[in-house]
Formats: sequence, structure tokens, C-alpha cells
Amino acid sequence: MIEYENLKKVNAPFFDDFNKISSEVIASGWYILGTQVSRFESEFAEYNGNKYCIGVASGLDALILSLRAKNFEPGSEVIVPSNTYIATILSIIQNNLVPILVEPDPLTYNINPKEIEAKITNKTKAIMIVHLYGKACEMDPILKIVNTHNLMLIEDCAQAHGATYKGKKIGTFGHCNAFSFYPTKNLGALGDAGAIVTDDPTLNTDIRKLRNYGSDKKYYNELLGYNSRLDEIQAGFLSIKLRKLDEINLHKRKLARIYEENINSNFQKPILHPDFYDVFHIYNILHEDRDRLKDYLLENGIKTEIHYPVAPHNQEAMKGILKGSFPISQKIHANTLSLPISFSTTEEEAMQVAKVLNQFKS
Repeated sequence: MIEYENLKKVNAPFFDDFNKISSEVIASGWYILGTQVSRFESEFAEYNGNKYCIGVASGLDALILSLRAKNFEPGSEVIVPSNTYIATILSIIQNNLVPILVEPDPLTYNINPKEIEAKITNKTKAIMIVHLYGKACEMDPILKIVNTHNLMLIEDCAQAHGATYKGKKIGTFGHCNAFSFYPTKNLGALGDAGAIVTDDPTLNTDIRKLRNYGSDKKYYNELLGYNSRLDEIQAGFLSIKLRKLDEINLHKRKLARIYEENINSNFQKPILHPDFYDVFHIYNILHEDRDRLKDYLLENGIKTEIHYPVAPHNQEAMKGILKGSFPISQKIHANTLSLPISFSTTEEEAMQVAKVLNQFKS
């Protein structure tokens, strides 16, 4: 059986270092916002090319606090792609703001810059873009819109650690940018974890307070804060894996190249372009008979996933909140299938996936 993901295999090369760092943290007696968090924040900021990194408890919290730091008036609007994972939209709603959905480009699956301007109103305060599946958004036109309308730009980088647009890493374009280190990510912890990166000293100061009850001095609270702190042990694990992130990304790119060169034209594959360095957190294909294809692959010893089976505007929790018709998003969610592209997936397994896939009869 070719697994979609096997986190034990992914993390096995790091086990000795994980055990060592766990023992160090336990023996230190300091378990919240200590030296491991400070070290990882410094290392990740340097890796990504940011001035500041603030470790938080999850990717969702990173998005929530990025918006909360600006304290927008309730009812203000935030533009967001219509096909994102639900967390992106939840972060907007949790701040008493209004998500305004914009359809993706049907080839890149990222927000379509040509569709953004039509959704901007006098209530629009921010654009929250998502670098979906590990591909950077098309940043030049997005930045032009942001500057023209004086909007805040937030990058949801949860799936794109190390991805670049025209040689510049994602997470360096926006005012405030959120990462998830959920275990399946290219840079994954062994539990929930997240971070915010920024070059803005005011946002850095305020978010550090917000993650810690609104305080930077114990028992003195300047802001209405939150409890969202990156765990010391998880920070230590992340520092260890950060050293191998480029290697992890390169391995996934090799697998993606095998799929690109060997899967036939019966399936829509991710579009490639020299301006984009894709890191393939997910390698998705589109096929109109997706559900039968998924069953066929499983019958032939290949596990796959669907990212994601239900469009946000069709989720039960979003009834009465997300309004409108989103046919491009609807089509993507109905047809998308994610192929194995783990750090533990071998090149031979990728070749086998391509071979079996090409034998599928529509």
C-alpha cells in the first residue's frame, strides 16, 4: 500500500534529536515562552527573510491575531479566496469582520487578482490571500491593488513554507503573515503550532502582547489579549526540522516532477511557471469522475486525500454568512484529488502512482 502520508516515517530521521531536545526542555524547568521559542522565532525569521517572528499555538490563531492586531471596526470587510480552507474564513468571522469571497484562477487555484477590484467597497480593510497547495499567489497585481486602495495585506502561508514568487519568499509581501506548523505541513511540528512573521515593529509588539493575555509584563495587561503561545517542546522540534526544510521541499519537487512528466493529459495537473518556486505541500489533480478515481486508486493500493470536499460557502456552519455563487470554487472542490507527495513517499512510489493513474478508464 502506498500511503498518502505517514508521519512516523516522516519524523523518524529526527527522533534522536527530538528525544534530546525534549529532555533538555523537561530538565530546564521552563516550559512557556522560553529559550526554545526565542531561538525558533529568530531562526525562522532569518530563514524566511523577516525582521520578526512570533510563535503562537496554531495557524488559525496566527490568522486571528494578525487581524486582531489592527482592531478593525466590526463589520469591516476582508477579501479572501472562495476555495480556501475554512480556517482562513473563520479567522475573519472570529474578529467580527465580514469575509468577501473572490473566485480563484482555475489554473493556479489561488485568488484571481483580476476579480479582486470588483469586490472592494468603502468597508474593505484588508485582503487575506492564501498560497494554496504550496504555490505562491501572483503578487505583483495584488500588491498594486493593496497600495492603490491602502489596504492591509495578510498572507496565509500555512501550506507554502519556503515557496517563492520571483525569487522572494512568501510571508515577506504582506504586512502580517501567518504560518501553520500542523504535523502534515512541509515544516510540521508534532502537535499544533503556528507563527506570525512581519517587518512592522508595532505589529510585532502588539501581537506579542495579544498572544500572552495582552501583556508583556506579568500581571500587567495593556490589551484585551488571548492565550496563544507556541509550546517550548514544539519550538525545539521545529528548530530541528527547519534545518531540513529545503531538503524536504526539494524532495517534494522531485516527486511533483515525476507526476508532471508521467501523468497523461486525462488529468488536469498543477500549472508550472518559472516565476513560481512551488513546494507542493499538496499535489492535486482535477478529474470529473474524482470519487470513482479515488476508489480505483485505493483498490490498486494507493491512498489519496481530498483537499477539500466541501466549498466554504456550502459548509453548514457558513449558512447565512457566506452569500453568492462561486462556480469555479465549486468545480475545484468537486473534482480535486491529492496524490501522495510526502517526505516519506519514494520516487519509485510516485512512478507507480502515475502508472496506475494512467490506466484509469473514464
